[in-house]
Amino acid sequence: MRMKDLRSLIVIGLVALSGACGGGDKQTATAGPPPGAKRVESATAGSLAGRVLLDGPVPANLPIKMAADPFCVTQNPNGASFENFVVTDGGLENVFVYVKDGLGNYYFDAPTEPAKLDQQGCRYRPHVLGIRTGQPLDISNSDDTMHNVHALPNTNREFNVGQAVKHQVARRTFTAPEVMVPFKCDVHGWMHAYIGVINHPYFAVTQGGGKFELKNLPAGTYTVEAWHEKLGTQTQKVTVAEKQAAEITFTFKAPAAAGN
Repeated sequence: MRMKDLRSLIVIGLVALSGACGGGDKQTATAGPPPGAKRVESATAGSLAGRVLLDGPVPANLPIKMAADPFCVTQNPNGASFENFVVTDGGLENVFVYVKDGLGNYYFDAPTEPAKLDQQGCRYRPHVLGIRTGQPLDISNSDDTMHNVHALPNTNREFNVGQAVKHQVARRTFTAPEVMVPFKCDVHGWMHAYIGVINHPYFAVTQGGGKFELKNLPAGTYTVEAWHEKLGTQTQKVTVAEKQAAEITFTFKAPAAAGN
């Protein structure tokens, strides 16, 4: 069977599957704050900043074999590797850091501005993303080749959206907190992304040397968690006083050997 014919069959299958599993369009967030909900007073709020470090040698990322799709090869003329371990100046990137517990009955309106997940150069961009419950997620295909977006949550609804046309966009919404939701592409097996779904705004993805910052955080004692796709999670307790710029550091131990 010719590659073109095979791709046509895959497109038909993905379109049918997206109709069966793509019910995320119908998800809606609970409207309005619950009784007794509190709002954050920005005048007295503090912040929490820090870094996530990697202790030990940085594991090598395995190369990606893209030969099955000539378009992907042209988009990566120097080759490509997995993104499991990205380290800058000792700081571990692509770590999802968020307040796991301690916010009590604070309430936060869901953003109306959509978060964005793109497929570019036959990779998901970004590799790790945070989104709020009830916030729209726009998933786009910037490549001139077929992709599909297959979300595999445990709590939220699974969906599988075929995107055969460049600039195609699908919108989905998650209704329940979940850390993390893995994404894959059933056409290109190396494509993976992870989305943390949170019901408040206090989350970040490390960048620029493993740095993160959570702004406008009300005074309180919190459990903060850092998640990495290969190294698991770490949690710490931290107390933030009114108008205080608190700091915290997570250190993950590098594995002796890492697979991708």
